[in-house]
This record gives sequence, structure tokens and C-alpha cells, in this order.
Amino acid sequence: MINSQLLRELNRIKVRLDIKKNLNSVFDKIYFKLAEYIFLKKVSLSHPLIVGISGGQGSGKTTFVEFLKKILELKYNLKCYSISIDDIYKTKRDRFLLSKKKHKLFFTRGVPGTHDTKYLINYFKNLEDLKAGKKIFTIPKFNKAIDDRVSKKHWYRFSNKCDIILFEGWCVGATAENNKLILGKPINNLEKLEDRQCVWRKLVNNHLKKDYKMLSSFIDFMIYLKAPSFKKVLEWRTLQEKKLSKFKEKKNLIMNNSQLQRFVMFYERITQHMFKHMPKSADIVIPINFQHQPMNVTLK
Repeated sequence: MINSQLLRELNRIKVRLDIKKNLNSVFDKIYFKLAEYIFLKKVSLSHPLIVGISGGQGSGKTTFVEFLKKILELKYNLKCYSISIDDIYKTKRDRFLLSKKKHKLFFTRGVPGTHDTKYLINYFKNLEDLKAGKKIFTIPKFNKAIDDRVSKKHWYRFSNKCDIILFEGWCVGATAENNKLILGKPINNLEKLEDRQCVWRKLVNNHLKKDYKMLSSFIDFMIYLKAPSFKKVLEWRTLQEKKLSKFKEKKNLIMNNSQLQRFVMFYERITQHMFKHMPKSADIVIPINFQHQPMNVTLK
């Protein structure tokens, strides 16, 4: 049974995110069904359940997590935290040093190698061992408007007393490419012109094989939001940039179309790889339609 407080909270999220469409059928078909599934998964576990949620840029992961989190908290009375891989990007200074030491393309946030995976791995490692409520753990908060972390006083604070962690990000659950010939063949102008020797691609792929694989090992089950195509990902990322412009203090920080197209090229290889492999490996695949709405969910 859905209580009135939950309905009010879901409507508040819709208003805040400026969602004008009636989502009642989506809530019934997707969110409530999935929340019940997660609740039943958690019941059989003594440790916090870690749910991975991935999808292409602009596929609606953040909105998806907000709705799901609210239902889990208010309908099932579960202590639920959400963590975005976007918030553990390395600082601008660290990425600058990485770009000098490894490859210039590592200065741009996004690909594996530009996240502080050690920080989050340490959190997941200690999650089961630390006594509930005995320690507060902080997670960095990243501001895309300044392309850097905010000061520590504004970081997220988590107690270790939790039931569910919703861990979302565009490359959460991504796997490495095993075919060296495919890896060596450029798929866009960024790779062709700025990574001629395939140095950057190989380093990114090695990160997927090692630290990102370790990070994925903590995930109890995986949800993949499948966009219709990579072309649609670019379109949605463009809309995302326009929304970000409301919060940016300086107009020149907003990417124009050519800058945005180049930026998305950083993500293209792994996104395309995930299009092929995540539907097979993810526990749950939720197709996203051209109107940006989840269509259905099939529970395995």
C-alpha cells in the first residue's frame, strides 16, 4: 500500500526536477516493482546491499536513483544512501599531474583513471567491519561547474549504519576490452588525432581490468539503463549541459556544441562497449525510450 507521505515526496521530486509528465504508470511498472525486489534481496543479507546503477550520459540515472531511494526509505523503512561515481573524480590538480605523467587526455574528467577509486574501495571494504553508527564516513562532492571538488566541509557524510547503497555512474559495472585489435582501432577523431599510439586507450582499459573491476566486485547486483543509441546519449547530454547552465556562475564555463561533441568522444568507446555487453551481464536491464522514460523491467 502506498502512503500519502510517499506520494507527496515523489511529487516534490517531480516538481523540483521540472518533470511535467504523469509518471504514475512508470512508478507502478518500474519503481515500485524494483523497490520490492531490492527489499526482498536485502532481507536475506546481513550486510548492506550495494546496488550498481549504470547508463549512458544523460540517461536519467540521478532521477532514477532519487525516486528509488525515496520509495525504499518511506515504503520499506530502509536506511538508504546514494553515491555517484561522478563525485569521486580526482581533483583538477591531480588530473593535471596525471596528464603530465601519463597522457594529456587524462586531464579531462570522465574515463576510468580520472576517479579516486581507492577512496571508494576503502569505504566499501570497511562497510561490513565497522560497527553501525560508530563512525562517520565522508564522500567527496564534485562540482562540474568548476570542474573540481568542493571544500571538505560540504562533502557528503555517511554513518555506517545503512541498509542499501545505490551506487550510480555512467561506467559503473563497465568491463575491459579483451580484443587488442578493436582497442587499437580509433572509433572517433579524438582517438585518431590525440591518441595516435593508443597509449591513453590502453591505460584506460588497464584501469577497467584492475581498480574498476575491484570496485565492481562489491556490487551485489547490477541495474543497467539502456539508452536507444549513442546518438541519443549525445542529445541527452546536450540537454543536461543546458540545465547545468542555470547553476554556473560564469557563462564561459558552458560548453558549446563542438566542445560538447569532443567531450562525449571521451565516453564513446566504453559507452558503446556497454551497449553490447551490459544487457548480458547486468542483473536487470531497463530500456529507456526516446522520450527519456524507463519502459519496463524484467526481474531475473
